[in-house]
Amino acid sequence: MQGLMSKELGGVPVVTKISRQTEQFEVGVGFTHPETDSDCHFLAGICSDCFRPTKNKQNVFTKMAVVKALEKVSDEKFLKKFPCPPTRPARKCIAQEVQCLHVSVFVAGRYNKFSRTLPQTPWVIDGEERMESSVEELIAAPLLSSFRAEGFNFSSSGREDVDVRTLGNGRPFALEPLNPHRTRFNKAEVRQLQETINQSSDKIRVRDLQIVCRDAMGHMKEGEEDKTKSYTALIWTQKAIDKDDITFLEETKELKLAQKTPLRVLHCRPLAVRERVIHTMSTCFLDTHHFHLKLRTQAGTYIKEFVHGDFGRTKPNLCDLLKTETDILELDVDSVDVDWPPSIPE
Repeated sequence: MQGLMSKELGGVPVVTKISRQTEQFEVGVGFTHPETDSDCHFLAGICSDCFRPTKNKQNVFTKMAVVKALEKVSDEKFLKKFPCPPTRPARKCIAQEVQCLHVSVFVAGRYNKFSRTLPQTPWVIDGEERMESSVEELIAAPLLSSFRAEGFNFSSSGREDVDVRTLGNGRPFALEPLNPHRTRFNKAEVRQLQETINQSSDKIRVRDLQIVCRDAMGHMKEGEEDKTKSYTALIWTQKAIDKDDITFLEETKELKLAQKTPLRVLHCRPLAVRERVIHTMSTCFLDTHHFHLKLRTQAGTYIKEFVHGDFGRTKPNLCDLLKTETDILELDVDSVDVDWPPSIPE
């Protein structure tokens, strides 16, 4: 195959035995051989549990299913059903399709979100997108065009609700263009991509945009549970308060919470009780029913539920601490303390 491909490409050297770390381009050739397609079908009669049909599989005789069946079938049963050695095929296999695929590259950075009506990912309900856009789409559009990619995967270090802003240094993210037709960009071109994203909307801003390797992706997820995050919340209280009523919160350190999965995310998260820690709090009195609360917490803490209690599903909560009904009117993420990707000087 190497010689044939090299000839077709005009003498370009073709090397197939290289490590996955350096490999950039893949050519997949699919073959069919009708004469032997049914060779493994007898296994279904011996091990029916190995070949259960599913709606995602067009053919139940997958490689994994056949291997599983062969592990369960004794040599004696196998030899009764299948000749050994097998009969010699009379026809050659047929090249059915050729796929050329560039392996994925990864674009990393940090984003700020300034809108309280912008979700991180598209809101699709009953097949219809319910919001005008999303952080993911605003970042992806210029990148897909420049990389000439067929699609993308988007991931980030945590996520914020649609009505929450992300300020400070922003939230780390990574975008994987799928089958990109262009992959090499110099620093000036990457900086221009960042400017194009930032000029496309006033709802988001991207910084530290860079192309990274697959191995670097693990650094983003490492800090999701262990690192800290800082927030600023606008709090409403039912009873009238003065400055002295809230100052004690600043003396509360390393407050341990037991948070049962919030009602608002119960449809997409498993029911569990998660232990989280609020490391520090500080307050800024506004008026008799409002104050700003700054929190530095363990990543993964549900801030809204800590404030209003979520019908007692978060213990302790701010209602308990202040001995009055409280609610959260606005929330901002001030920092996500994950040291990735490396900062790039403006």
